[in-house]
Amino acid sequence: MNHPKMRYTYVGVDSHKDMHTAVFIDCFFEKLGEIAFQNMPSRFPAFLKEADKLKLDGTELLFGLEDASSFGRTLAVFLADSGHQAKHVNSVLVARERKNQNITQKTDSIDAECAARVLLQKLSDLPDAGPQDKYWILRTLVVQRDQIVRNNTRAKMSLHMLLTQHYPNYREFFVYITGKTSLAFFKKYPSPATLKNVSNEGLAEFLLAESSDRFGEEKAALILRSIEDTATEYQEIRDMAVRAAIRQIEFNLKEIERMDAVMAVYLDALDCTLTSMAGIDVVSACQILSCIRDVKRFPTPAKLARYSGIAPVTYASGKKNSQFANQRGNRELNSLFFRLAVRLTSPVGPNCKVINTFFYDLYRRKLSEGKTKRQAMKCVQRRLVNIIWAMLAYGEEYVNPPVLDAPLENIKAKN
Repeated sequence: MNHPKMRYTYVGVDSHKDMHTAVFIDCFFEKLGEIAFQNMPSRFPAFLKEADKLKLDGTELLFGLEDASSFGRTLAVFLADSGHQAKHVNSVLVARERKNQNITQKTDSIDAECAARVLLQKLSDLPDAGPQDKYWILRTLVVQRDQIVRNNTRAKMSLHMLLTQHYPNYREFFVYITGKTSLAFFKKYPSPATLKNVSNEGLAEFLLAESSDRFGEEKAALILRSIEDTATEYQEIRDMAVRAAIRQIEFNLKEIERMDAVMAVYLDALDCTLTSMAGIDVVSACQILSCIRDVKRFPTPAKLARYSGIAPVTYASGKKNSQFANQRGNRELNSLFFRLAVRLTSPVGPNCKVINTFFYDLYRRKLSEGKTKRQAMKCVQRRLVNIIWAMLAYGEEYVNPPVLDAPLENIKAKN
């Protein structure tokens, strides 16, 4: 009886923007051939015809794609539609295989062959490279929104550096630099020089209109009283830079708002119940779901905890058995669980409300048992993994405990 691995001809594919390189090996790691083809859907059928010529008699083609989500995604979709089995080969495993073979060079051909070798060695452990459009689209939205948020952060830092030269004490009258009223004010009056001929009444009228009657004469008087002459030789150019930074921030804020609306509609279409938990908004739910994707990939919560780097790593030898924090796993998902754990265990708002007494008490109980804050927070994360896995697996909504005031001693400690 033949070994199951003898059923396949193994094809490692190194994907790139313009060209893909495929290397074929048999179950004894012998190289059978190599094909380079363009990354164009119209060329994929011709590639399969050439691949059939290199396939061993009585075997099936099994593909291992080093990249199944970016440049190689189109090929992965084509292979799935063509009825061919494909696996995702992590690039870290490819690099490790290249190192194990003591190969000092790095070429597309070498990487493709290493991908094929990893495919053969870890056949039963590698995940399927079955692209799922709904999670791919969700991931696209999340990544795009994160990019806009990062761009907006850089624009805010640029605006802050410019304003500290013009209004060194601007935080005395506008705490939030990206507030609607503050952006409107700095856009019209980017420097004290532009306020020379502005009266208190005129500025108050402007502030009333921009703030929906929230700010008026008192705020106008504070601004005019606090400003100093900071004009320089090239003041007009610096004013132009301030207005340009504000226009960029305004554009980013509109794009973020538009992305949030699209993500909310898309999340509803997925019938996701994560937002039923207080502390998880639409953006957080989309971020978590885009990292986990299909929860069926994880048969148990423990598998998800290990994937997210929350489950501890065991080092055992003889009678010694130690556990350490896992520094691997999906670090983005790990960070999302950590931020959610902090949100649920910390009193929020001016009245120090506890939005989830269950996790708040769990965190305090772990501290009283002698665990460090980091260890206690890890316990909260692990419990969150169990709950979120169940919500995704069974489509059930979370029943939130009542919102209560934090104990007085904890409020004093916070202050």
